[in-house]
Amino acid sequence: MRPVAAMRKQMSELLTTIAKTLVSNPDEVAVKESERGNTVILELSVSPEDMGKIIGKGGRRAQAIRTIMKAKYLRDGKRVIVDIVG
Repeated sequence: MRPVAAMRKQMSELLTTIAKTLVSNPDEVAVKESERGNTVILELSVSPEDMGKIIGKGGRRAQAIRTIMKAKYLRDGKRVIVDIVG
């Protein structure tokens, strides 16, 4: 297993990269990370006008982002929660 701090940084960078490719205002993308036990919580913040682009029709993009993050870090024994805030 990788060190927790390095893994969290990599998770945050991956989420930031994914979000910046989807939005009109990439400079306003921010990821705040916290950890509770075996769960890493990533809070994705984007500008209000980009919320629809991140969430997608019927929440499909948001679900796809969450699935990518979960699949990436499942093998490390960590649970990932992605919260999207405006």
